[in-house]
Amino acid sequence: MKKKILVIDGHPNESSFCNALADACVKGAKASDFDVQTLALRNLKFDMSLRDGYRIIQELEPDLVEAQNKIKWCEHLVVIYPIWWGTMPALLKGFLDRCWLPGFAFKYHANDPFWDRLLAGRSARMIVTSDAPTLYNLIINLNAPVRIMKKMVLEFCGFKPVKTTAIGSVKNLSEPKRSQIIEGISKLGSQGV
Repeated sequence: MKKKILVIDGHPNESSFCNALADACVKGAKASDFDVQTLALRNLKFDMSLRDGYRIIQELEPDLVEAQNKIKWCEHLVVIYPIWWGTMPALLKGFLDRCWLPGFAFKYHANDPFWDRLLAGRSARMIVTSDAPTLYNLIINLNAPVRIMKKMVLEFCGFKPVKTTAIGSVKNLSEPKRSQIIEGISKLGSQGV
């Protein structure tokens, strides 16, 4: 049975390096005959603001309903995004706020501080780019941009294991180095991880 992989491109710009990485991941996965679906968040039509927190859940736009269906469908999730101002782009944060809702991604218990991880049984890989060197994000930022997505989103909702590929100093990459990284991501895709 073919592994079901969903690749989410969280960069708002279609000509970005993240988009090239997403394309490479998809290409590699399809070459290995995995069942692959994609979500380019920049193409979705939805209100990024969670207007009333989780007190009253806003009606989901059709693109968010489709996104939830793809997330439920997948066995392995790949999320590709850049680090901007020490965190994910607003587009990705808005997507998480609106789409990864109580009752879909997690469910708090009524009488204790714990919760159910409603997306358990799936694995994930984060591919995170940054203009800063990877070591800078690790030492100075204590890897917060990666830890937030890994621990407070993916693992919180049940994804396990969650692996990370961090690509730093993107603005200084030569074209041969970019090509080498893209080829490496295609290979990761072909391995289904």
